[in-house]
This record gives sequence, C-alpha cells and structure tokens, in this order.
Amino acid sequence: MSAAPESQRMEKIVSLCKRRGFIFQSSEIYGGLNGLWDYGPLGVELKRNLKNYWWRMMVHERDDVVGMDGAILMNRSVWKASGHEDTFTDPMIDCRSCRARLRGDQLVEKKGVKQCPVCGGKDLTEPRAFNLMFKTYVGATEDESSLTYLRPETAQAIFVQFKNILEIARKKLPFGIAQIGKAFRNEINPRNFTFRSREFEQMELEYFCRAEEGMKLLEYWKEERLKFYENIGIPRTRLHVLTVPDDERAFYSKGTYDIEYDFPFGRQELEGVAYRTDYDLVQHQKASGKPLEYFDEETKQKFIPHVVEPSAGVDRTVLALICEAYSDRVRSAGVIVARMKSARRLGSPSISKRSVKKTQNFATRSRCANAIP
Repeated sequence: MSAAPESQRMEKIVSLCKRRGFIFQSSEIYGGLNGLWDYGPLGVELKRNLKNYWWRMMVHERDDVVGMDGAILMNRSVWKASGHEDTFTDPMIDCRSCRARLRGDQLVEKKGVKQCPVCGGKDLTEPRAFNLMFKTYVGATEDESSLTYLRPETAQAIFVQFKNILEIARKKLPFGIAQIGKAFRNEINPRNFTFRSREFEQMELEYFCRAEEGMKLLEYWKEERLKFYENIGIPRTRLHVLTVPDDERAFYSKGTYDIEYDFPFGRQELEGVAYRTDYDLVQHQKASGKPLEYFDEETKQKFIPHVVEPSAGVDRTVLALICEAYSDRVRSAGVIVARMKSARRLGSPSISKRSVKKTQNFATRSRCANAIP
C-alpha cells in the first residue's frame, strides 16, 4: 500500500469511484449540488447487494421481525409530536473572516480559543439553531396549512404504524419492524464524500420489548450488528464501539452505542444502537389521541412497549466497503497500481489492476464480479 497520507488516499478513492462507475456527483454537468450523489452501474449493484443482505439477515432469517416501507412525506403533526419540528437542529456558526459556514462541533480550539478550521480566524458569530429538515408543501397552495417536511429519519413511520402492524402480524414481544428507505437532512456543511450527505438511505430496525428487557437487548443488538459488519468483509480490528456519554445521548435514551469504522478521514460512526425507551410511542399516543398500547394476553395488561433501535447508514456502509477494498502500491518509475478487491459476502464489483501515473491518467480495463443474491 502507498505511504501517501490518508487524505490523499481518500482523494484517490473518490477519483476511482467516478472513473469506474461507482459514484458520481449529482447534476455534475450543471456544476453539481453539494451533498448529493448518484450511484453508477457498479455502485448501484454494491448498494443493492448490501440492502438485500441486510434485509435477509434482519427480516427473512428471523421469525420475530417483519418489514414495512413508509412514505417519505408524512403529516406535519408527526414531526411536531416527535419533537423534530422544534428540536431537530444543529448549532450553526459563521466565520466573518473567510465566510465559511460551520457546525459548532467543527471548530478547533487552540490555547482555549475557538477558531475557524478553514482559515484559523477567531472572528466567529454566536451559535444559532438551524433546523435540518427540508420544508415542502402538499397540494395547490403554499401556506402553513399545507406545510410538511421530507422525512429526516425513517423511524417515525414505524412508530405511527405500530398498531396496524401489531394487529396484522400478531407478534408477541419482543418483536421488530424493519425498514430501508431514503431520509433527508439539510446539513450545514456536507463533507467527506458520501459520508455526510443531504440525501441518504437508512436501514433501521425498531425492536419492541418490555421495559425490563431493554438494556439486555441493547447489548444483544450491539453484538449482532458487529457480526453483520464482519460478515460483509469489514474486519473487527477496524470496528470500534463507542459508549455515548450521558450528556451526549438523546434525553429519552437510556443507553446508546456508536459502531465506528476507521475511514481515511478518521474514525466515524457507521451505525447507532440506541435504547429509545417508550418515548416515541408515548408522544404519538398523546398527540394523536389513538391508543398505541400492547396487550399482553398472559398477564391481561396493557402497556406501551419500549424499543431498541439499530440504525445503519446504507451510504456510509457502502463507503466503508469501498475503503476497505481499495488498495494501491507504488511500482518502479513512479507508477501506482490501484485495485479494488471483491467484498467477501456481498459479491461487490471488483476492479482489475490498472496502472495510474502520478498525473492520475487511469487506464480503462475493468471487470465486475457476479453478484451474490
């Protein structure tokens, strides 16, 4: 492997993804649109293989999980009840020196003074709340009565359909509802290729349980999700589990783990596994006035279940697989040989060896491995 810095390695991966048909910038012929990406012929196959494998492992091979596919647009009341309309925000800061717009956690601190990471300037605005949801209007008029949002997460569709699915599926606790779908967040500063995007895809499971089972199931799903990543070809040595501190967890969570991967741009989150308690179902029951309890036939009791949520990013996992598969080495005369190995379980597209001069003039030979269903 090349001794080039990790930042240069990431640049090569981005270039390789475009030249080999994995990922293109959206609307590229018009200058692109920041934080939005299109998947090419090889990329879409890898992405589809990942989603199919997740669905097989989480739904088809389990008796305690069923699936659903919720709408991207939902009644505005959903986002009011869940708290997203009022609290789904990031602190936004502007640098007056270079006019960079930043999230609060992007600032660097030197000698106790916060500075702009772009220019090092100290002339910064005060943090102000920025709501991450994209607004849109439903129907012929554009006023408050027709306002709603592109969903920022897929989970709320599961919570508002909980009663319908419970009655049809007739599952006993613990059981789960799984969903794969698009989500949208108006990120202040999209970055790191597809890692932080404004349109992305989630693979989420809401696993409903009794309150006394919550912490045990949190541990169970953490281990299950680590096994999943190992099974698709990401070695355990490059995966890390962060126990999210109390002061950084969502207020309704009793415990959260972040499963992280060593990307070329640093260790970052692949998936969150959170014990969300009964917060979401309680909020929707209060706001809608509709009962969302579970009836236990053995004890003859009604109660609102708690939930453990493993939530994975499709695009982040695809990027991790690409980073894991990529390798290069320097040969004589300054020629770099770059290749992408096939992911073990997903049958991901592989690219044959090809010579790359330092000017990044790529050769054109490639091949694609057969996908594993």
